[in-house]
Amino acid sequence: MWLKAVIVILFVAVVASLSSGLVFLLKDSGSESKRTLYALGIRVCLAALLLVCILYGLATGQLGSSAPWDAGPVSGNISTPQSTPDH
Repeated sequence: MWLKAVIVILFVAVVASLSSGLVFLLKDSGSESKRTLYALGIRVCLAALLLVCILYGLATGQLGSSAPWDAGPVSGNISTPQSTPDH
């Protein structure tokens, strides 16, 4: 459950960083301020962390599909067709 909370927090932080970058871009047009660059750099780092968290959750099984149409992994032996020799 903690992983889902971390993912939501990171997603909100990415959106906040993106919007702050837009505000800095509009306010600082024409000046030599690097606030926009820093805000977008932070957004890239947060997005990378978000991807890592999602991949970790998928790899460990903490995140997955619980949709009714998803049958999940097939249990039991899967038979493969046996080839018969042609005579």
